[in-house]
Amino acid sequence: MGKLSTNRHGLQMIEIKRVKWEESESDLLAVRKAVFVEEQGVPEEIEVDEYDAVSRHFLARNPDGDAVGTARLLPNGKVGRVAVLKTYRGLGIGTALMRQVIQTWKTHRAESSLDPPSTLHLHAQSSSIGFYESFGFVAKGPEFEEAGIPHRSMAFQEKIEKK
Repeated sequence: MGKLSTNRHGLQMIEIKRVKWEESESDLLAVRKAVFVEEQGVPEEIEVDEYDAVSRHFLARNPDGDAVGTARLLPNGKVGRVAVLKTYRGLGIGTALMRQVIQTWKTHRAESSLDPPSTLHLHAQSSSIGFYESFGFVAKGPEFEEAGIPHRSMAFQEKIEKK
């Protein structure tokens, strides 16, 4: 994979788009397989599930067009499959993906495709709790194991702007 280029302001030129599963399945799965299956040891047979076809998917691409990050938003408001290739971590790609997911949720939560009342929530790997807390997610309940990795349930606490 090529290095990230920067624009005249020194910002990384990563493109994040909402994509359709049926059109971007191979790119989404390439990132998820590299991160979850190969790097973290998640069984390949549980990486793809029945929710992929009905979820909103987000894909990050580098300037060469290579897929480098993913996220998905299920109809019930659950965020999942947030992954960034190891060589691209620390560049703000995960942050950009989460901002896009949260904005999409805020914009579309009233749609019938999101079960009202929809709460934005996720199962965070315990090592990533701080990352999700930076967006306003709060850990709930005890730690549990999912795919052989310690996790915690988290729920988004939307900040209300004071006037």
